[in-house]
Amino acid sequence: MSGPATAVRRARGRAPVVVGVAVCAVAFALLAVAVAARHGAPFPVDRSALDWSVRHRPPLAKALARAVTASGTGVLPYLGAVIGGALAWSGTRRRLYGAAGALLFLLAGQAVRYGLVETIARPRPPLEDWATHASGYAFPSGHTTTSALVAGVLIWGVARAGGRRARSGRRTSGYLPATYPLIALLGCWAVAVGLSRIFLGVHWASDVLGGWLFAGVWLGLGTVVVGKRFPGADEGSAAGR
Repeated sequence: MSGPATAVRRARGRAPVVVGVAVCAVAFALLAVAVAARHGAPFPVDRSALDWSVRHRPPLAKALARAVTASGTGVLPYLGAVIGGALAWSGTRRRLYGAAGALLFLLAGQAVRYGLVETIARPRPPLEDWATHASGYAFPSGHTTTSALVAGVLIWGVARAGGRRARSGRRTSGYLPATYPLIALLGCWAVAVGLSRIFLGVHWASDVLGGWLFAGVWLGLGTVVVGKRFPGADEGSAAGR
């Protein structure tokens, strides 16, 4: 049932997301302005992180970092977004729409990021410090942004699928152990991709921070838009339609 009480409850539920978007947006704007004002010159923490990475690159760690960083680009992230969008909804038609919407969400975020990258035009760290291939400008980090956006979409999809399962009454006790580790794993993957860019010397630490902040803004905006467009869309639809 819907009514004033339900509307108030949903508005309150969206309030933390709106606050989070605002915080990330302000932080990202301040960081972007600082980077532009320095004409891309690294901050002290950027130089320290790069120097540490260059000094701590045993072959095994370098190979592992390359594998992690490779997972943040190419077809895999886009496939992840499609899966996350499909998981978020019940019923064949809604799953198809959800998959397409998640893909468009990711593509739109990438388009905005590309615009920012070209506008700010921050140079990457020195080429001699690179341990993998990279191209284009540095801020915000593309691999970092992409992996964070995809992890967010997948976490959203997994959480909604788990919520439908819990509401259906089917083994609700299994919801916690089955869902939370996967959510944690996805979050760790996104963090690892970002850190791998610093470790491999192709991004400054502030590029990665900028990628995380931008992803936080974009994910928050997507959550608000979907929440307003489809309020309670899956309530009571565990069996699908």
